[in-house]
Amino acid sequence: MAGEFEDIRQRLEAIAEELADLGIVRLRESIDAGGTELPVDERRLARARRAVVKAAGILAEPDDAQ
Repeated sequence: MAGEFEDIRQRLEAIAEELADLGIVRLRESIDAGGTELPVDERRLARARRAVVKAAGILAEPDDAQ
C-alpha cells in the first residue's frame, strides 16, 4: 500500500518546499522594511510546513505487516 501514497508524499514534500520559500520571502520583506521581529505570517508558514513534513514522513513509513 505504500506505493499508493508515494505521489501524495511527493506532493506534500513540494508543498513543504513552497511553504519554506514563502517563509523566507516574508522574512526578507520584514528585514527590508526594518522589522526586528519575526512576521506573524512566517510563524504560521513555519507551523504549516512542519505539519506537512510530518504528514509526508508518516506516508513514507513502511506498512505494518500483519
